[in-house]
Amino acid sequence: MPEPVDAVEMRTALAGLRRTSGLPVAFGGLLSDARHARIAELDGARTGALRGLVISAGSGLGGKAIALARPCAVTDYPVSRHISHEYDTAVAAEGLRSVVAVPVVVRRRVRGVLYGALRTPVSLGDRTFDAAVAAARDVEQALAVRDEVRELLALTQEQAAAGPGAWEDVREAHRELRALAPRVADPALREALLAVCGRLASASGARATPAAAMEVRLAPREVDVVACVAAGATNAAAARQLGLRPETVKGYLRSAMRKLGAHTRLEAVVAARRAGLLP
Repeated sequence: MPEPVDAVEMRTALAGLRRTSGLPVAFGGLLSDARHARIAELDGARTGALRGLVISAGSGLGGKAIALARPCAVTDYPVSRHISHEYDTAVAAEGLRSVVAVPVVVRRRVRGVLYGALRTPVSLGDRTFDAAVAAARDVEQALAVRDEVRELLALTQEQAAAGPGAWEDVREAHRELRALAPRVADPALREALLAVCGRLASASGARATPAAAMEVRLAPREVDVVACVAAGATNAAAARQLGLRPETVKGYLRSAMRKLGAHTRLEAVVAARRAGLLP
């Protein structure tokens, strides 16, 4: 089953879909297995008829979108000849007529489905389709980032368990995790991710002395920049990795070097590791 934190991205996307498209109703859910999605999030619904509905691939409008892995729409759901009608009772209870369904596809695998709907039978225009597709893309990107975080965490644990020889790989994973953290929308997951980064930093072979740890306080972005420098990145490369401007990276690095008492990039990396800020 999808983890509860994934619902945060779905709720945000549905609210955005209603706001940008003007559609009065939006709903959706993630797949629990390869062929079934459960409608878990509703925005603008008048009843709870749709909540908990399990959509099978190929059934109804959403099931068709899941099976084809592309957006599908109907002008008048109850009488449409282009879909099956297993879910007519729930749709009728909510009074929906014109509906668009867009699959959430991550790495070529359907992970969920988003719907937008009207209670009148009118043709949905390009603006509505574009808004629905954009909302699905937002969920896709968030899930892709979350997948990458989980994979990196698992890899890091394996590398750390492999012994001292794997620390260069751990350091690279630490840098990638810190770069991903600002892109994680869910605050609980982001906080947990940064906590893991902190544990990685403090677990390295060059352990911080209590005095060094007390003396140095870098801002999160300063740590991100120094982590990129430690991996050999130029200011321009660090900017691309962190989604910042090169001038901004240069400013963070200059500030970090001053706090660390370093005169060169290498000195900054060594000082950050001694302070337990980097693995």
